[in-house]
Amino acid sequence: MKKNESGQALILILLSLSVVLTLILYILSRSVTDVAVSGTQEESVRAFSAAEAGVEKALVVGSASQGIGDSSYVANVTNFAQGSQSFNYPISLSAGDTATAWLASRDASGNLTSPGSFNSITVCWGDAATAPAIEVSVYYESTPGNPLTTAANLATIKIARIAFDPNAGRSGASGNNFTTVTGNTCTILGQTYAFQQTITFASFSPAVTSTGLILARVRMLYNSIPQNVGIILPSALPSQGQLITSTGNAGAVGGVGGSNRKISVFQGWPEFPFASNSIFSPDGVIK
Repeated sequence: MKKNESGQALILILLSLSVVLTLILYILSRSVTDVAVSGTQEESVRAFSAAEAGVEKALVVGSASQGIGDSSYVANVTNFAQGSQSFNYPISLSAGDTATAWLASRDASGNLTSPGSFNSITVCWGDAATAPAIEVSVYYESTPGNPLTTAANLATIKIARIAFDPNAGRSGASGNNFTTVTGNTCTILGQTYAFQQTITFASFSPAVTSTGLILARVRMLYNSIPQNVGIILPSALPSQGQLITSTGNAGAVGGVGGSNRKISVFQGWPEFPFASNSIFSPDGVIK
């Protein structure tokens, strides 16, 4: 009996040691994991801060790169949509918000130089469930050919407007008097829209000159949630603004590893001072 009892005690001791050893290994594993996760989170925060610093630097001096301790950033500034025939406006529009499509060219400093020359513009927007309407305003020179320098006389610029509504119950003479949309869906760079409308500049009344175009502004209407807008032109677009892409890194060893975070910021070109507002006077409209 004593030999059997001695064997049972040994088994109990071994089982107890196994349990204790398992608990110790589990605690050590959790500790190592927690330290690693904390270190990764700290690196991620520092990488994001470095990316933000890159954006702030790029807003002042353009493309830049810099090391900050064991953190660094690389910020690149590019002309958004320049040379393309289409683009997705990078910001969703709430009701009343506008997206601007620049039709005039700019120099390296971002100053307007010469008006654009296009026969038409295609606007794609919204989803079928929301079915928002749009208003398109085109700014153009009534006497094309004037150079659009910063000191230019803007007295020849006029505005033409037209509105479209995919909801037949709202549009037409018995509703909001918008033109009913009949266009099918369209896709721009992977973004699919429920509605599209091609607008020929000659269809405005009076007709808009196709050689003196400055910009087109798309205003979103009748939408309870933000909607996206895309623009297609028959030939290459000028720059639509500056796209800043900044990548921050923290914790890299010898340029390898660490955490990376990327931030993209779109900075559109400023519009004319009178592009959105005007003051009514009995003698006319003052720009």
